[in-house]
Formats: sequence, C-alpha cells, structure tokens
Amino acid sequence: MLLGVLVSAALQSFVSEAALARLIPRNPLLGVLCACLLGIVLPVCECGMIPVVRRLLRKGMPAYIGIAYILAAPIVNPVTVLATYSAFRAAPEMALYRTALGFATAAAVGLLLYRVRGGAAASPLRLQAEGAHAAGAAHGHNHDHVRHPSRSAPPSRLLSFCSHAADEFFEMGKFLMLGAFLTASIQTFVSHDEMLAIGGGAFGSHLLMMGFAYVVSLCSTSDAFVAASFNGVFPAGALLAFLVYGPMVDFKNTLMLLSAFKARFVLLLLALVTAVVLALSLLAGWQLGGATS
Repeated sequence: MLLGVLVSAALQSFVSEAALARLIPRNPLLGVLCACLLGIVLPVCECGMIPVVRRLLRKGMPAYIGIAYILAAPIVNPVTVLATYSAFRAAPEMALYRTALGFATAAAVGLLLYRVRGGAAASPLRLQAEGAHAAGAAHGHNHDHVRHPSRSAPPSRLLSFCSHAADEFFEMGKFLMLGAFLTASIQTFVSHDEMLAIGGGAFGSHLLMMGFAYVVSLCSTSDAFVAASFNGVFPAGALLAFLVYGPMVDFKNTLMLLSAFKARFVLLLLALVTAVVLALSLLAGWQLGGATS
C-alpha cells in the first residue's frame, strides 16, 4: 500500500491534467487494453491500486480505464507470474491461464463498465476533502500548486508530494487495518474442513474458492502457494477462480473501494467481476479437464 500511496502523491504533485489527457488513448478498447498491461511497468499490489487510481480519476482518467488497471495489475505483472509458476511447477500452464484469465476479466469488466456508464457525467468517486480545494479556488484562493503542478517550483511540489502522501497513507491505511483484522477473525473461526464440505461439484467448488479468496484476502504474490495446497482436492478451474478473483475482489480491498467510490458503483463492480470470473474459470476448467497433477 505504501508504494501505491507514494505513486498517488507523485501523480498529484508532478503530473498535470493536460499531460494525463495526452497519455490516455481516445479509443475505449485501446484504452482498456493499455490499462490491462500497465501492471507490467507499474506492478503495484492490490492494496496500493486504489489510491493510485483514485488520483488518476480525479485528474480526468475515465472510470472504466482506471478499473481495468485496478483489476489487471495485481495479476498481469512479472512478479505474480513468477510466483504462480513457482507454486505450480508440476503444472506451469496454471501461470499462463491465470495471466490470461486476469487480462480477459479486467478487459471485459472495463468494457462492460464503458457500456453501462461510459458516458455518465457523474463521477463514481466519493466526495473528498480535495473538493474543498476546488471550491476554494472558485472563491478566489490560490490553489495553483494543486491544479497545475507543472507550474510550481520544485520545493513547492516536493512539499505537496509529502503532504499528499501523508494524507493518502492515513486515509487508506485505516481501511486496510480494519480489513486485515476482520479477515483474520473470519479465518480463525471458519475451518478448511467446513469449506471442503460445502464445495461439492464443479460449480460449487468454483463459488467456494471465490468466496475463500474473498475472505482470506491474500496478496497476489503469495496466494498461489495457498491455491497449490488445494491441488488434487479441487479442480483446476476452481483453483483459477481463486487465483483470479482474490487479487481483484477481496474483503480488504472492498472496504478500501467503498472509501474511495460510491457504494452503488462498488456493488456494480463486484457483480461484474464475480460473473465474469465465474464464467471464464468454468470455461478454463473445462479446457484443462479437472485437477492439476
């Protein structure tokens, strides 16, 4: 999360709205595809995604492009690919399938969001304290250091960077800590045996592993080793559902999403991700033909 906070503060202090507008492809399909690949050069973990994307959306990035980046980057990056390959050495295709499903899910959800609300005038972001900066500017106060970072002197931009980094860290950190506490509590009182008893059948095992991923809220660089421990117990498609769904949607980042986005938008996002991951993991499981070995 700290890396995400620092990137967010740097975007606020050193990247202008005009520069960002030049970088964003005008074509929705091209914009979503570029966002899905951005994690290769900016592999921030899922905990750090939300402050980065919130900052980008405030500077004018379309919501569907920002969400595609949030969903894809934890999976479509070299660190996660290598970690998955290490966990599934006997079945290296799992790393390839995970990356492909992560990319496809993020692209599909991004394009679906564009279809559903691409032209919406209302921002999906919650109103934040920064709105006061804009309001102050409208009343004649000087806020050029916020609105036009490229015009500020270097010391002023450095102070702005430190200030925004501190604000982002304390704002997002409290939700991360709350999510970690609640997740640990759930893991303590719900046993693996109880989950195994529930997840009978292909469809049920996919839903179970997606629910398990949501609850345990693991980092995308470590969850592959947990998934590998279920190898031979659940089919490969269910393991892929766990590996794709968790980095995109889990308990901790739901709280962080709700801190940054409107509840209705978050519910729409959760529904789209759940439906797409379930469909694609069932298809992948059919192609892989059962459990990895």
